[in-house]
Amino acid sequence: MAAASAWSLFNIYRKIFIESVKFGHKVPVLLDEKFFFGLIIIPCLWILFYYILGYYRDVYRKSRLKEFGTTILITTIGVIIIFFVLILDDTISTYKNYYSSFTVLYLLQFFLTYIPRLIITTITIHKIQNGIVNFNTLLIGGDEKAFDLYQDLMSKSKSAGNAFIGFVNINGNTNYQIKKHLKHLGSIDDLSKIIKDYKVEETIIAIERSERSKIKNIIDKLEGFNVVIEAIPDIYDIITGSVKISSIFGAPLVQISHDLMPAWQISLKRIIDVVGSIIALIVLIPIFIFITIVIKLTSKGPIFYNHQRIGRYGKPFKIFKFRTMNVDAEKNGPALSSKNDKRITTFGHFLRKMRLDELPQFYNVVKGDMSIVGPRPEREFYINQIVQNAPHYKHLLRVRPGITSWGQVRYGYAENVEQMIERLKYDIIYIENMSLYVDLKIMIYTIKTVLEGKGL
Repeated sequence: MAAASAWSLFNIYRKIFIESVKFGHKVPVLLDEKFFFGLIIIPCLWILFYYILGYYRDVYRKSRLKEFGTTILITTIGVIIIFFVLILDDTISTYKNYYSSFTVLYLLQFFLTYIPRLIITTITIHKIQNGIVNFNTLLIGGDEKAFDLYQDLMSKSKSAGNAFIGFVNINGNTNYQIKKHLKHLGSIDDLSKIIKDYKVEETIIAIERSERSKIKNIIDKLEGFNVVIEAIPDIYDIITGSVKISSIFGAPLVQISHDLMPAWQISLKRIIDVVGSIIALIVLIPIFIFITIVIKLTSKGPIFYNHQRIGRYGKPFKIFKFRTMNVDAEKNGPALSSKNDKRITTFGHFLRKMRLDELPQFYNVVKGDMSIVGPRPEREFYINQIVQNAPHYKHLLRVRPGITSWGQVRYGYAENVEQMIERLKYDIIYIENMSLYVDLKIMIYTIKTVLEGKGL
């Protein structure tokens, strides 16, 4: 609405104050093709631009000052692009008209965008401060530090938005100071169940100095969930990864960031995933038809195989593949495949070797369950076994699983849990070095693997 209004008012300005002066008579305000083109395209481009730069993420936790700076920056870049694409060839009487056109468009775009945002953000902050909008919060710790932090937050006249549902203990004590104020929900071993059952949105780690050795275990257990993780500053020096300091009305907390890439790369990665997958699904239609016919002619059973896998933040989803095994392949329970697996059909061996069985997963990417590049998704049956020996597997749940991965390219298919754990190190390295550049390299190597027929 802001972009459409700014473009409309700017066109009226050009007709009245620029073209009328140029031609020496009043120029009627006519809605030409260029106007309608801008009216349709420009708002879409503004929304895309803000999306790529991560503006629409975490909409309930906005800073008005930061929002002001973000709007200035993006408006400057956007108006410069519009100026050179749509305005530079305008009819003018003097070059000063370019300066005035740029200034008018910039001011219209900025104020029509920022003033409504300021109003909306102010209303949202007001609702949070008055407890109308809040976030289910779990306190990790039950002794002195947890009690002091809870009292500090609850004593403020303005709410920080934390609706405490209870606390979990770190040690085996039974006499907790905070027990009179908050419900004891269990220990850190129960975190997964508590977060799911109570729909936890934030966790605050408030542990004693003697309990610091357990911080890594706590964060490992929280990594697989889409929750805000905060901690009291005393443990800042033992937290690894990207952190930022936030202040919640007098109670400064260290916030552990989930972001593995800059916001603009995260957004652009998703755009590339969706656009690339849609194009792939269209271009590969002849191959889909060929595979469908051969599967039906060479073996009994359905064309596609769908199976439940665990995705981002532990959310289950159905993955789609071309069927490469006999229909009763897992009649005795889940079992990983191997190179000489008799359950795989003759054509199935070919599909796996060329990685063609994975092509239907472009549909999963469009749906949002997967990404083109990311750690391969596993079944919960195997994840439970992996986590027993490699708890850091949960780090993989921070991102969408992928059709291809660094582990898949470097290691290949895993035939048992031990090999899954061995392949895990490549996926962990990928996550810690995520970027669009790394994704591009993995895609190139995947194509090379397919062309060389080294899928198995």
